[in-house]
Amino acid sequence: MMPASLLDQLVDALRVLPGVGPKSAQRIVYQLLQRDREGAAKLARTLADALTQVKHCTRCNTFTEAEICERCLSPQRDPAQLCVVEMPSDLAVMESTQAYRGLYYVLMGRISPLDGVGPRELQLDQLLARATDGLVEEVILATNFTNEGEATAHYLGEMLRARGLRVSRIARGVPVGGELEHTDLGTVAQAFAERRGW
Repeated sequence: MMPASLLDQLVDALRVLPGVGPKSAQRIVYQLLQRDREGAAKLARTLADALTQVKHCTRCNTFTEAEICERCLSPQRDPAQLCVVEMPSDLAVMESTQAYRGLYYVLMGRISPLDGVGPRELQLDQLLARATDGLVEEVILATNFTNEGEATAHYLGEMLRARGLRVSRIARGVPVGGELEHTDLGTVAQAFAERRGW
């Protein structure tokens, strides 16, 4: 059997990206090699640099080039609040709202037994150390509202409350600007159950 060509290897390598199937990977490869070799070289260099220089923040576990990220070092952040999210992309969404000024902890995943991810794989001892550092007064669980995210929030809530921490969960409901007739029934039911005074 002949070894795969460099083109085939590159197409296969791009398929590790979420949402990129064989056809999309092939189009990307042809675009980079035919029309943007300089962009392809820059992509390769930057990816190689990131692989050697980007690591996890020792406090919040997000990606950073320093031992402790700028957000964790900022005196403008409230150290009494710790928001737990699944991925750095979730942290970015929370930050873009400009509604939260506390600190974060990024799990880098969620409990998903079908994928072989349990509490041990999430290295929750680091989260526990962070949450029980004497500064944190409230842990806000901001995992996604999927089955895995809910299971993760439940597990974390039990674990953190057992250590005397105040734990809250972000609310869910009808999106701002959303219309009830276009909202799924589960979301409407949850919004009704979590209603508050006005």
